This record gives sequence, C-alpha cells and structure tokens, in this order.
Amino acid sequence: QAWLQQLLALVPSPIHSSTKMVMMSRFVAAAALAATALAEQASPIGKAIQLLSDMQTKILKEGEEAQKVYGEYSEWCEERSKSLSHEIKTGKAEVAGLEATIDQEVSTIGSMAAKIEKLAGEISVDEADLKAATDIRGKESEVFMASEKELTEIIDTLQRAVGILEREMKGGASMLQLKGAQNLVQALEVLVQGAMLSTSDVSKLTAFVQASSDDEDVGAPAGAVYESHSGDIVQTMTGLLEEAEGQLEEIRSTETKDLHAFQMMEQGLQDEIKFAN
Repeated sequence: QAWLQQLLALVPSPIHSSTKMVMMSRFVAAAALAATALAEQASPIGKAIQLLSDMQTKILKEGEEAQKVYGEYSEWCEERSKSLSHEIKTGKAEVAGLEATIDQEVSTIGSMAAKIEKLAGEISVDEADLKAATDIRGKESEVFMASEKELTEIIDTLQRAVGILEREMKGGASMLQLKGAQNLVQALEVLVQGAMLSTSDVSKLTAFVQASSDDEDVGAPAGAVYESHSGDIVQTMTGLLEEAEGQLEEIRSTETKDLHAFQMMEQGLQDEIKFAN
C-alpha cells in the first residue's frame, strides 16, 4: 500500500480522487500483467509454452509441405486418370477392331474350307486323268516299239532281198528261176530255196505286203504285182522297201508328237495338282 500511496501522490491534485483510483487500478493491472509475463519467461511454464509454439511452427511448416506433396500427388492422379481413361477407350476400340477381324477371318475360313474341298475334288480328277493318260501313253509306247522293231526288221530284210535280187539278176544261179516266177510269193520262195532268205524273213515280208495292200492279191498272176521283165521284181522289192521306210518314219513322227502332247498334258496336270496343294 505504501507504494500505491506514492503513485497516487504523483497524480496531479485537480484530478478527482475516484478518477485517480481508476487510473491507478488500470496501471496496477498493466504492471501486474507485465510482471506476470516477465515471470512466465523465466518459469518452466514459459519454456513449455515456447516449446509448444515452436512445435506449432514446425507442424504448420510440415503441414504446408504435406499439402504441397498432396497437391502434386493429386495432380499426378488426375493426369494418370486421364491417361488410363484414354488407354481404356483405345483398348475398347482395339477390342472392337479385333472382334471385327475375327468375324472376318471366321468368314474367310469358311470360304477357304469350301475352296479347299473344291480343290480336293479337282486334284482327285487331275490325278485320275494323269493316271489314265500315263497308262494310255505306256500302251502307245509299247505299240510303237513293237511296230518300230517289226518295220526295222522288215527294212533290213528288204534291203538284203534287193541286194540278192540285183546280184542274181546279173547272172546268178537263181536267175532263171526268178525270171520264171509268176508272182512275188514265188520269187520269195526261190530266194528261200536258194538259202538266200530264211522262212522267217519271207513270212515277215509276206505279212507286210498283205498289210500294205489289203485290196491287192499277193498270189495273183505276175502282171498284177509286176510285169514279167527281169528288173520288175527288183523294182517291186525296192518299192516295198521305200514303203516300209516311209511307214517307219511316219510312226516315229507320230510317236514324237504323241510323246510331246503327253508331256505337255502331264506337266499341266502336275502343275494343277502342285498349285492346288
């Protein structure tokens, strides 16, 4: 109270006493607050308050940093969401495209299956045709080889017969017999009797003459085959030789054409079978 009295004495006297009391009360309160604040700064409670304040500052700072990280993460999530939405949309479009492709391929498979079935039928036909053509060509080749062999032997026999006749007509031992022959068969018999030709050779020549001249009578009088001049039998035999050579040339030409035609057909059928497979 002594120090309060001293403070009141410092207030000017014209001021009302009650007013002085109010002013002093306010001053005392301010002083008390100031003293309390000074006391708190030095007390453990002040330190605790300071620690809490520091923690508050740190927490606020960490909150700001967390808010920044959250913002960045939120932005990334938004971008990722947009990207995934685009990928999903693109994926759905791709699925639709693939489904359309699958439908088309299924249709193509059905079409190809029908085509394969058709080609299989065509291959069977081609294989059958090729087999038949090969069999026919084999038989034709056998006939040709037999005919060629026969004509070759006939030509050889005729060449020998012409040579013998030319020699005999010039004064051989059988000249008179040959001149007396009434037909070609008798002339050939003279050659057989003189051991100039074998019976087999004569049989071949006779068969050839009969095959070459169906309308001609081989056993007719000499005038029907050749006139009774010494050189006519040679000419007749030479004519037969030329005919045999002509037939041989003809069958060889025919064989060449037939073989070429078969090879062309064979190649065509083989190519069709190959490409169909």
